[in-house]
Amino acid sequence: MKNKILVIGTGYVGLVSGTCFAEMGNNVVCIDIDIKKINDLKKGIIPIFEPGLERLVNKNYKLKSLEFSTDIKTVINDAYIVFIAVGTPMGDDGSADLQYVLSVAKQIGQLMKHSLIIVNKSTVPVGTGDKVRKTIKNELDKRSLTIDFDVVSNPEFLKEGDAINDFMKPDRVVIGANSNKTIAVMRELYSPFVQSNSQIISMDVQSAEMTKYAANAMLATKISFMNEIANICELVGADVNHVKNGIGSDSRIGRSFINPGSGYGGSCFPKDVQALYRIAKENNYTPQLIKAVEQVNDNQKLVIANKVIKKFGADLSGKIFTVWGLAFKPGTDDMREAPAIYIIKELIARGAKIQAYDPKAIDEAKSHYLKGIQGITYYKNKCKALKKSDALLLLTEWKEFKSPDFDLIKEKLNNSIIFDGRNQYNSFKLEEKGFSYHQIGKKANGF
Repeated sequence: MKNKILVIGTGYVGLVSGTCFAEMGNNVVCIDIDIKKINDLKKGIIPIFEPGLERLVNKNYKLKSLEFSTDIKTVINDAYIVFIAVGTPMGDDGSADLQYVLSVAKQIGQLMKHSLIIVNKSTVPVGTGDKVRKTIKNELDKRSLTIDFDVVSNPEFLKEGDAINDFMKPDRVVIGANSNKTIAVMRELYSPFVQSNSQIISMDVQSAEMTKYAANAMLATKISFMNEIANICELVGADVNHVKNGIGSDSRIGRSFINPGSGYGGSCFPKDVQALYRIAKENNYTPQLIKAVEQVNDNQKLVIANKVIKKFGADLSGKIFTVWGLAFKPGTDDMREAPAIYIIKELIARGAKIQAYDPKAIDEAKSHYLKGIQGITYYKNKCKALKKSDALLLLTEWKEFKSPDFDLIKEKLNNSIIFDGRNQYNSFKLEEKGFSYHQIGKKANGF
């Protein structure tokens, strides 16, 4: 009996998906070509930080409902569904690079011996399902075989830092397929995760592929719009925090994704917004709003750096700045496109030195995103990172930063100055304590 789920790719999406399927009683095998990663997973070493993931991986691996392997050949004939969850990195032209997706599809076509459902879990451009189908069929033709298979688009909607909860209790599950039989199989697979069948939304493959890009572009648009409003507020003397509350109470707008800040980052929004723009251009359409969303976000990443320059001058030689927060958001160690990268590089280029603290992302900074950059000292304690610093920069809204000891901060800093890139603090409270407090979307008392 073919009863296993095969997940190819043990990155963020693949590992979370495979683990959650196993948690619901399925037999899952996660495949990756990275031998070290697979060996580490077998030892309980998780390659990413995601709350709750390590516990579930280790639990299901011990129960043997979750397996790890580098050899697709030995397990594909026991599978009835194969999820493709490999990376689709952004190419030089902004488009999604499908080489890994199509490489997996080719391998499936070379090895499959029975009917399969192949599911694209990776975020892919519209039309990728057809390319996967064609790639598999070409390999079957070379083997002179006729085997039924179907290609499904099943995009993920996981928030880093809350991915387990998002997968186990999804708002919706989108299934793009052209066969009612396949849709029925996918509905059965996801039925334990939803409270109502209406949460499982079926459609054609192309619409499912587009849904993922549209969702991320919409959320990115809300972020960039609010940051644009914040910048205008600062010029006209309004307080964007009040404006946010005023518009967020409107049910048509809502309160999610309207917090002003230093711009969005991560693995999804930047890549998907650019990919959607590229898809439109390839079809002879110029999406002006999508381009503006990206441009606003690029500019927003340097707003805090520009505030620092305005306060201390263009030449920052001899200045020391403490950075609290390196990850692009709390709850993850992911620094991809994080505003902290751009801010730190800009300040160092002007002669400053940085004392940085993040509860999870320091290793990522050292090994990749800020690797080799001189002038950064990393601390394991947020308070020690304040010593003899000229100002504190808050760049990620980790919980441990929400209610710090401001008297201690004032004592340790050379100057009582805070630049808040996430609008976390009460400006009146800080002003009463004698701080020069600079946030997004409101004129600072220190200017």
